[in-house]
Amino acid sequence: MKNPTGLTVHSKSRILEVSFDDGASFNIPFELLRVYSPSAEVKGHGPGQEVLQVGKREVGVSALDPVGNYAVKPTFTDGHSSGLFTWDYLYKLGAEQEALWRDYMDRLHAAGFDGDSGRESGAALPSAKPNHGCGHKH
Repeated sequence: MKNPTGLTVHSKSRILEVSFDDGASFNIPFELLRVYSPSAEVKGHGPGQEVLQVGKREVGVSALDPVGNYAVKPTFTDGHSSGLFTWDYLYKLGAEQEALWRDYMDRLHAAGFDGDSGRESGAALPSAKPNHGCGHKH
């Protein structure tokens, strides 16, 4: 089992920074945490019963509570708070982030949603907003 050596919530950039005793360090977007929450509400009660989460691009984390010495329980700004993220699961989300983003975007598109078109699959941070100014001073 991997153990965390650091855990920081970056509310403004919506990133959970987590480092582990094997030297690995990950910046996991809140959106990824939310859509891959290990709760029954998201995972369902068996294989094939997963519930696609949509509209979570702007989700935040309002609290992050420890659960024993093995997990944390985030409270998301959309009210979701039933997922327990074990250290091993956080490590998996960080290590497999690129593939998980790709799978999530594929599932969104297959369900008829555009997804987050401003983010390339696998990107850890949302891209900067384009400047749509006309160049004239007003």
